[in-house]
Amino acid sequence: MLSSTASPARPRRRMVTFSAVLSSVILVVAGCVGTDDAPDSDGGTGAAGTPELTVAMITHEVPGDTFWEVVRRGADEAARKNGVDLQYSSDPEAPNQANLVQEAIDGDVDGIALTLAKPDAMAPVVQRALDAGVPVVAFNSGFDNWQDIGVAQYFGQDEMLAGRAAGERLIRDGRTNVLCVIHEQRQVALESRCAGVREGFTRGGFETLDVNSKDMASVVATLTAKLRQDQSVDSVVTLGAPIAQAAVESRDAAGSTAEIVTFDTNAALIDLIRGGDVRWAVDQQPYVQGHEAVDALWLTLTNASTVGGGQAVLTGPAWVDRSNVDEVAEYVRDGTR
Repeated sequence: MLSSTASPARPRRRMVTFSAVLSSVILVVAGCVGTDDAPDSDGGTGAAGTPELTVAMITHEVPGDTFWEVVRRGADEAARKNGVDLQYSSDPEAPNQANLVQEAIDGDVDGIALTLAKPDAMAPVVQRALDAGVPVVAFNSGFDNWQDIGVAQYFGQDEMLAGRAAGERLIRDGRTNVLCVIHEQRQVALESRCAGVREGFTRGGFETLDVNSKDMASVVATLTAKLRQDQSVDSVVTLGAPIAQAAVESRDAAGSTAEIVTFDTNAALIDLIRGGDVRWAVDQQPYVQGHEAVDALWLTLTNASTVGGGQAVLTGPAWVDRSNVDEVAEYVRDGTR
C-alpha cells in the first residue's frame, strides 16, 4: 500500500553555469526545439551539462487517444535536450492517477509534471509532493484550479476562452442548433470547453451529449441515435480529434447534414478538414504543453527559475481550417501539432 506520509524536505540543489541556463532561457522564450546531441558524460551530468534529473509526467490519458502521443513527443524532446530521465505514466481514473503521483514521490523523482482533470482528487497528493520538496508543474487540464492547489506553473489553454471563441465562430458560420459532445464525464477541461461554447453561442439552440470515449463503438452509436432523432442539429462540436472522426461516421449513418467542428487535431483529422468533412479545429498545441512542462521543471531544478510570472502560459487557442491546413499538415504528420 502506498504511504501517505510526506518524505523529508530535500536539500537545495546546486546551480549550473550561467551559460547553460542562458541557453535554456533563450530556447524557452523563442519556443524552439533544442538540437544539442552531446552524449552524457561519466560525471553524472545530462546532455545540457547539468546534473542528471528524473522527471515524472503523469496524465489522465485514455488509452488510444492520439492527443497524448503529441504531448509525449514534446516532453521527450525537452527531456532529450536537457538530459532528463522522463518517466511517463497515465490513468484516466483520478484515484489511480493520484496513486501514480504518490509512486513518483516514493520513487524520489526530482520533479513532477501532471494534469489536473479531476483537481479535487489530485490536490492532496500534489500537496504531499510539495511537502516533500518535489516541484510540481501542471499542464493541459486544471486552468481554473492550479493556483489554488499550490502549483507554481501551468501550461495550457484557457478552456472557457477557447470555448467562447468557438461559439462566436459558430455564429459567424451561421449555425443555429449546436450539440456539444463531452467524451469524459466530470473532466473539468471538457466541461469548461462546452460551457464556453454555450457562452459564445448566444443565439439558437444548444445541448450537450455525454459519451464514453473508452468505448468508441458506443460513441458512434450514441451520437448516431441523437442525430437521427434530432435532424435540426446543424453543428456538432467535439472536444477531441478521435471523437470528431466518430462524429463524421455518425452523421453519415444518421443521414444528418450537421457540420462537424472540433478541438484538437491528428493526422486523420487533417485529411477530414481538407476534404470538408470537418469544418475547423481549435488547436491547443499539445506538443508545446508537454515540451514546456518538462523544460520548466528543468529550469526550476537547475536555476530556481519559473516561467509565466505567476500566470498561466497559454498554448492556445489556434485555428486549423482549410485556409491553413496545408501549412500545419507536415507538423501534424510528424507528431508535433
